[in-house]
Amino acid sequence: MSGALQEIRIPDIGDAEDVVVIELCVAPGDRVEADDALIVIESDKASMEVPAGVSGVVEALLVAIDDAVVEGQSIARIEAAGEAAEASAKAPTEQTKPPAPPPKSPQLEPAPAPPPAAQPAERPAARRAPGAPVYAGPATRRLARELGVDLSEVTASGARGRIVKDDVKAYVKQRLTKGEGALPRLPTIDFSRFGETETVPLSRIRAAGAQNLHRSWLNLPHVTQHDEVDVTELEAHRAALKAEATERGVALSPLPFLVKACCLALNEFPIFNASLDSTGTQFILKRYTNIGIAVDTEQGLLVPVIKNADAKDIWELAEATADLATKARSQRLAMHELQGGSFSISSLGAIGGTGFTPIINAPEVAILGIGRLATKPLWDGEGFEPRKMLPLSLSFDHRAINGAEAGRFLAYLAEALTDAERLAPGSAM
Repeated sequence: MSGALQEIRIPDIGDAEDVVVIELCVAPGDRVEADDALIVIESDKASMEVPAGVSGVVEALLVAIDDAVVEGQSIARIEAAGEAAEASAKAPTEQTKPPAPPPKSPQLEPAPAPPPAAQPAERPAARRAPGAPVYAGPATRRLARELGVDLSEVTASGARGRIVKDDVKAYVKQRLTKGEGALPRLPTIDFSRFGETETVPLSRIRAAGAQNLHRSWLNLPHVTQHDEVDVTELEAHRAALKAEATERGVALSPLPFLVKACCLALNEFPIFNASLDSTGTQFILKRYTNIGIAVDTEQGLLVPVIKNADAKDIWELAEATADLATKARSQRLAMHELQGGSFSISSLGAIGGTGFTPIINAPEVAILGIGRLATKPLWDGEGFEPRKMLPLSLSFDHRAINGAEAGRFLAYLAEALTDAERLAPGSAM
């Protein structure tokens, strides 16, 4: 007897938009295990594999490469084998009933494309009385925040005066055409005149990252403060933990200690863990400490987030940083692992460099850059002695943080990094 047909759907993808299929891992007739990937999907934030979930034979694939997909959408049917088929056989009422269609909602079905002739400028304006509420969905409001658009100034073209994304884009285009906020364009150069060239498109992740960084750099007044910290004792303490780290199967790099020290500093200076509201007149203070760790991958820069980092000890932070970095480089990050950061760390220590200007991961207000650890002669009052010095580069949003506050934050962070006992495994906040 053949097994029961199981319908496989797109799992929870958070608030990701414009998710497309970039790879088909199986074909109809292939036998798969529960953990085998069926397809790979990609958003503007990350790529992720969608597993089969059951063992059996692929009866049909319901998507193709470059198809746009949404949460809950059916992507395949699998003829379940073994225990999965037996479990289905014990539920005849579920077999006899056809699978219920997903509920009709904008999240589960792509919105129909507007008629080609319908241009935002030609749509009738929905007049809004002064002080009247603005009607727009979460995605439209997020786009408006990212572009710095006041929705009360946007002409609505949606049903019952609802503002849609195209209205926001048309508003921005109109403002730029009039020269309001437009930047001088870079010249277009034919580089092939000077020699052989090759055009290679950016990956979706790299292109999205470039856009996010550009937006942050244009909208946030960046200031970077540099310092060096003597971590000689901390490095000696880390070396003393090498045997225990080997027993635990954990690579104990300096990064977990840096994360722990940052948590201590953020607890002492909460505005560095905050965000500004859309008006720029209020702090949104966060009662959680989620640390983003920049990871260099072949697809581009990703910033997975360690949730509740302040509640973790050094060993837990070491495991978390290694796990997230591995997932990032193998395209296995879940969407929720890229969301909710409140402060970021970008470490170039393994590569080199004595300092740099990291760009703030908006809507955060600060980011810490880590340079290469180096042994330098340090004057102790009587003579020079070799000390291990770590360069730090703190970029901050000058609207939210002033230079004196940044100086105190770095001084506190430096003090925490020189206190090996405070950062020891099992130590409390």
